[in-house]
Amino acid sequence: MPSRSTPKVLFYVQHLLGVGHVFRTMRIVDSLVATGFDVSVAHGGEKIPDISCCGADIRYLPSLRWAAADDTRLLDADGRPASDAYKDMRRDALLQLLRNTRPDIIITEAFPFGRRQMHFELLPFLETALTLSERPIILASIRDILQEGNKPSKDLQTVDIIEQFFDGVLVHGDARLTPLESTFPFVDTIRDKLHYTGIVTPRINPDNEPEQRFDVVVTAGGGMLGRELIRAALLAREHTHLKDARWCVCAGPYMAQEEFNALGDLATDGNVTLRTFLPDLPAVLSKAELSISLAGYNTVADLMAAGCRAVIAPQWNDKETEQLRRAELLSQRGLVEMIGHEDKTPAK
Repeated sequence: MPSRSTPKVLFYVQHLLGVGHVFRTMRIVDSLVATGFDVSVAHGGEKIPDISCCGADIRYLPSLRWAAADDTRLLDADGRPASDAYKDMRRDALLQLLRNTRPDIIITEAFPFGRRQMHFELLPFLETALTLSERPIILASIRDILQEGNKPSKDLQTVDIIEQFFDGVLVHGDARLTPLESTFPFVDTIRDKLHYTGIVTPRINPDNEPEQRFDVVVTAGGGMLGRELIRAALLAREHTHLKDARWCVCAGPYMAQEEFNALGDLATDGNVTLRTFLPDLPAVLSKAELSISLAGYNTVADLMAAGCRAVIAPQWNDKETEQLRRAELLSQRGLVEMIGHEDKTPAK
């Protein structure tokens, strides 16, 4: 157990395409700081505009990201394929951060269930952590529904890494709703290390008014995905009984500028507000009549906390099944209306 009166946490997070992992991490960090932990965050992705540090010390590693949703090459901060030297620089920066902070607790977001491309730095990081004079507690932080379709050899590699390095796995869900075994076939081998935390939802104060009120809120996460949904929602607006209501379209900070500008052609009256980011999205949803969105973890957590009626359209393909699983689960319980990936049309 930590020997210091204020336990030190080092939280590793890396986003490669979407930004939901980072926002969930920062909600957890916010709670850790509020509870009295001293938290440092090793952030490996591109900087996210307007994100709150929640009182933590955020240390940015040299940036890595995917080239595109269907192109998983790692690109460096200049948008070029990451060289071995660049990866070595990141690994060394992470190891130096470990030595400087000497944490009581290490938490890795997604790894080893995800982020396999980061083995080059995370395995040396964990190996070094085991050699510290005061060995830290090592935990994995994962969402409740994992991507499916891995080869058994990859899942067994995950089990091996957990057994070698990890003291526990924080599953951010409810076992009665989404047990981990529904998407990870080797749970029995690590069951003694699982800790279900519940869904990580935002804190919403019902007495606090958002900066602006909207009746319909359309969101697309970070903005790299969801363009079809936003366009379909805007084209459908004039055919709904909410056509004269106050609409807000939040396209996300990473939507390409030309694509964001093109949305203005579909929102020519004063009833539609276009944004790239809403810092108080959960509060805005709590006052709205309807949400139209993808089905990512954070979006669904926001909807649960806000109690907002929702149409959700999961983003999925043969490799990305997590949003579809979540949407089907909520739709089966009558909690949302689900639009299939192929049905993101104005008519639907």
